[in-house]
Amino acid sequence: MKSVSDTIKSVVIVLLVICLGVLSSMKLIKLQIVEGDSAVNVPRYDSDAITYKREVTPTRGEIIDYRGNVIIGNNSCIDIVLQYALFPKEYQEGNAILLRLYNELAAKDHVFEEVLPITVTVPYEYTQEDTSAVTKRLNLNVYATAENCIDKLIADYEISDEYTQEEKRIIAGLRYAMIAKDFSYNNDFVLAKDVKKSTILKLKELSSVLKGVNAVESADREIMRGDILPHEIGMVGPIYAEEYDELKEKGYAMNDVVGKSGIEYAMETELRGQSGLEEVTILNGAIADIRTVEETVPGQTVKLTIDGAFQAEIQEALDSFLDRFGYYGGNKVEKGAVTVLDAKTGAVLAMATAPTYNLRDFEENYDKLLEDPNSPMFNRCTWGQYLPGSTFKTITATAGLNEGVVDGYTCFDCRTKYEFYGGQFQCTGYHTAISSRRAIEVSCNVYFYEVSRLLGIDNITKYAELYGLGSPLGLETGDAGGFLCNPETFEERGQPWYIGYVIQAGIGNQDCGFTPLQLATVASTIGNRGVRYKPYLVDSLYTYGTKEMTSKTKPVVAEKIELNSDDVYDFIINGMIDASRNVPSPYSLTGYGFDVAIKTGTPQTDMNDLSKQNSVFIGFAPADDPQIAFAGVIEGGEYSKYIVHDIIDAYEECFGFTEKKEPVELPPEKRNGTTAKTTTTTTTSTGTETSTSDDNTTTVTVALQ
Repeated sequence: MKSVSDTIKSVVIVLLVICLGVLSSMKLIKLQIVEGDSAVNVPRYDSDAITYKREVTPTRGEIIDYRGNVIIGNNSCIDIVLQYALFPKEYQEGNAILLRLYNELAAKDHVFEEVLPITVTVPYEYTQEDTSAVTKRLNLNVYATAENCIDKLIADYEISDEYTQEEKRIIAGLRYAMIAKDFSYNNDFVLAKDVKKSTILKLKELSSVLKGVNAVESADREIMRGDILPHEIGMVGPIYAEEYDELKEKGYAMNDVVGKSGIEYAMETELRGQSGLEEVTILNGAIADIRTVEETVPGQTVKLTIDGAFQAEIQEALDSFLDRFGYYGGNKVEKGAVTVLDAKTGAVLAMATAPTYNLRDFEENYDKLLEDPNSPMFNRCTWGQYLPGSTFKTITATAGLNEGVVDGYTCFDCRTKYEFYGGQFQCTGYHTAISSRRAIEVSCNVYFYEVSRLLGIDNITKYAELYGLGSPLGLETGDAGGFLCNPETFEERGQPWYIGYVIQAGIGNQDCGFTPLQLATVASTIGNRGVRYKPYLVDSLYTYGTKEMTSKTKPVVAEKIELNSDDVYDFIINGMIDASRNVPSPYSLTGYGFDVAIKTGTPQTDMNDLSKQNSVFIGFAPADDPQIAFAGVIEGGEYSKYIVHDIIDAYEECFGFTEKKEPVELPPEKRNGTTAKTTTTTTTSTGTETSTSDDNTTTVTVALQ
């Protein structure tokens, strides 16, 4: 007779058997649901199989202009990679494969990108000052020499003396790159990108020798139009070691690219998408099964507020102006910037800077751009900080009229000279009795000196800040805040403050600096009678490869100046309209069927040489109900207001003031000031691919094993 304990044991065993059977049935059912009839034959349950999970990089979203033209897209290509699960773990066998692969790729003109910052020939020396990353990765003392590093790699990876010195260095460099690029199950090691078909076929012939080497399809970032807003589009680049720890937590692999500047950086989350997850099973030295665990979500398409054709025309207007008025005071005038905003929303319609560049040149000849004395990569629209000159008088007028220190009919006597605390100040004209409207038209210094004296620096500062000056405006890609002319700013900059600066601040001719974007925002705020909109570059987001909008940017009122009198802006705007009628033919601003409002300035840029100046303008049109607001700066030149005619003509052509116009076709791409070879783009359901006639592009994945 069984004891009680034996009975209990028997029951437990029976229950365990039942449970295991149920669990096995559930597992089989689950596999059959997920993977169909072949689930029972999945090789990952083979005792010799190796199964691991790896993240799948999503397709990066496109960047398109307002009309849907692709500025940045994706180009399907083939990369040669090492796959960790298939690459020999035995060092000497792996070394032989690495050297053979290096030579085969070199024979096909594929140059391996050196990561190890040590010369490739003896005596070995470091090629960069900071060597801490190298010594840390190799577990060496910080004082280790370049020779020590090479010796450590040779020893650690058993690089045989049968190899020549050159071959040892090649293998050591590849081994170090594998460390630096975090070669692992989740990170393939990329040896060559965008390879030719002939290279793939050659490597396929050697597949039995080159274990772990494979050709995989990838998507390279493709510049479709490198001349459209290059300063704001920005670039992507590789993930650096110091970034990797943080980005790894967000699903990035070391081989991924990440936005480094411009829209590519600012909209990284949206453009990136979400990584997927797949389970890979290796059996008998080959990939036996790949199972999707989590689907990838492609990045979203970012649609800009910029119309490519309008942007190109504004850039052409600026470049053409510099060609026609390219000398002042015996000096060549080559630099400037123009910004155009939608006055009703704050959307950026165009930002042109001169000199400019093409994003393709950034990729191919960065050093040349960097060394150019005219700094073509400097975004003058958002980071150039300029004296506003007499354009600032519109702000002083707003303060004076709204604070009640003057009204629209208050007159001051201008007889060229003005005294303030014993100092002598000048006006460029002899205007006698003059009030606000006329003072804005003719830019009378004496009138605004007196208004500034009555206001005081605190009121001048108050209204400058209401107009958005002295702090960033919040553009997605970033913008400079500029700096105000007041005692606080002078103290921060370590400069002495003198009482005479008060009246100079009121005419925008004392130490201060504002961007063309800020000045265009000032113009828009005047046109909107005190309502300031936050500028923005991103119009909307779309599901990749579709017309499905996922979000739309809504205009944001950043500030609303509370008016103490309804007619404050009447005098300012009418004065600006009057100023627009003083522009000579063929740059005249009359005859459009509506009024244009402008204000110009010629601030001195060197107090020791008053002949040195910039030429600045702000404005909006139509004056009574603005659709666009604009501003521009010509460094070291004059007559910048002549560009306004071209701005208005370009807007009429591309958008239309009174009736909506059909989209204007993008002009041919410009590169180095000339028309570049065109690239054909094809929009597909999965995005945009580039069509080329050489042997560099293929969309077929060829397995090498």
